[in-house]
Amino acid sequence: MKKLHTEIQIAASPEIVWETLLDFAAYEEWNPFIVSLEGKAETGSKLRARIEPPVGMGMTFRPTVTAVEPGRYFEWLGTLGIKGLMDGRHQFRIEAVDGGTRFTQSEEFTGLLVPLLARTLDKGTPAGFELMNQAIKERAERIAAKRG
Repeated sequence: MKKLHTEIQIAASPEIVWETLLDFAAYEEWNPFIVSLEGKAETGSKLRARIEPPVGMGMTFRPTVTAVEPGRYFEWLGTLGIKGLMDGRHQFRIEAVDGGTRFTQSEEFTGLLVPLLARTLDKGTPAGFELMNQAIKERAERIAAKRG
């Protein structure tokens, strides 16, 4: 198993961060890592996601939404080809903290190919998470400032 974890503090309410995270249609405007996301944030729903890590090749995949707690938590499971070959459980957490929100993005990779691809995952994926974290922070804070 391989785990990746990032987090960022955002000076906006959890409601605004959640709204920004779930506005899939706007991802192409602001998200440098998940450049396209289509589907519904409903458990059991299939999504279509396009990621562009800063290092390595981009890819399009079809994860399944595995958990949604409105305003707090969103998770999907993506597989590379056959389940068990390489699976990624991607999680987004939103927590109220003094001054705004803590946004956490993490992923657990399991499967036969994980040991072979661990270095590749380390190269671009955490950097992609950090780029997305910074971008959601900037977008949510702009929305919060406009709303006053």
